[in-house]
Amino acid sequence: MDITKATFQGYVRENGRVGVRNHVVVLPVDDLSNAASEAVANNIKGAIAIPHPYGRLQFGADLDLHFATLIGTGCNPNVAAVVVIGIEPGWTKRVVDGIAASGKPVEGFWIEGNGDIQTIANASRAAYRFVKHASTLTRVERPIQDLWVSTKCGESDTTSGCGSNPTVGNAFDKLYAAGCTLVFGETTELTGGEHLVAARCRTPEVRERFQFMFDRYQALVERHKTSDLSESQPTKGNIAGGLTTIEEKALGNIQKIGRHCIVDGVLDKAEIPTGPGLWFMDSSSAAAEMVTLCAASGYAVHFFPTGQGNVIGNPILPVIKLCANPKTVRTMPEHIDLDCSGLLRREQNLDQTGDALLDVMLRTANGELTAAELLGHREFVLTRLFESA
Repeated sequence: MDITKATFQGYVRENGRVGVRNHVVVLPVDDLSNAASEAVANNIKGAIAIPHPYGRLQFGADLDLHFATLIGTGCNPNVAAVVVIGIEPGWTKRVVDGIAASGKPVEGFWIEGNGDIQTIANASRAAYRFVKHASTLTRVERPIQDLWVSTKCGESDTTSGCGSNPTVGNAFDKLYAAGCTLVFGETTELTGGEHLVAARCRTPEVRERFQFMFDRYQALVERHKTSDLSESQPTKGNIAGGLTTIEEKALGNIQKIGRHCIVDGVLDKAEIPTGPGLWFMDSSSAAAEMVTLCAASGYAVHFFPTGQGNVIGNPILPVIKLCANPKTVRTMPEHIDLDCSGLLRREQNLDQTGDALLDVMLRTANGELTAAELLGHREFVLTRLFESA
């Protein structure tokens, strides 16, 4: 497939970014505002609430990341408009102002001094207007370079590193050559293979930044007085699938960046890339956390290879599942968007499975729902850096 000449039908947003979905989001600033946000989404069909458990008594870098993730989520090009609800006006305004900087329609409401009933009524009127507005927007043809694609893997096994992850890598090589904006991450899952990523960095400055991010993670492990990650890396599911060490898992994980991609830049959590190319984001290996960060960074489509069968979705970022494990494909078919097990049976080659993934990507970008979307998976998990005050 010559992906360089491909186009897709997308929604052009006020800041020029292009989305593949047209969501109106009701976004709570804090856990106390979840009920009101869900009530608004219940009142106005076509609006979706994104509840979460945080936003009270956070401080410092943790609070900054909280705001960056919420603002980035609202600014994502798959979102047409945002209703923000918080417990008090100050933090609510901070999120509203951050989203408004993108030019996107957004209004904020707070519960203190108003109560749930009045807040829900006012926010529902705003959501009504926004959904009406979103329904008038139409898709337009855009070049493939306007499509931002992220990736992470989950519930990996031996078929991941040999099949589904290399399939992503093949697709990434082709998208990279086309001038797309790509991202990978999962800092913990590079352990033992970090030198391979460092060697792929474009400049010494990029390599230094990558090493800083990786060393920062290692320092966190050391602060907790442990070098044993066996209860989390590899996971019990990874071990059941044949992965015995974090190094084995890392070598499989790295297959997702292909053979020819160069790491052009390094992002902190929820940071937005400044240009095309392949970016590394310092991020958790927990599926919902990293996919949430990718959405906050502005990515519009996500590749998710799985071995044992991870069911992750996201409220605004369509997650494309691919799997090379024939047992998982057989027992969990409703969760799999692309069966690439033929690669391991030598019925397909890597170019063919990579092209098949790109075909699914284009269909998804043009509006076809993913398995996770059809099943209602809307996992939205904020990354925390430390405990609340």
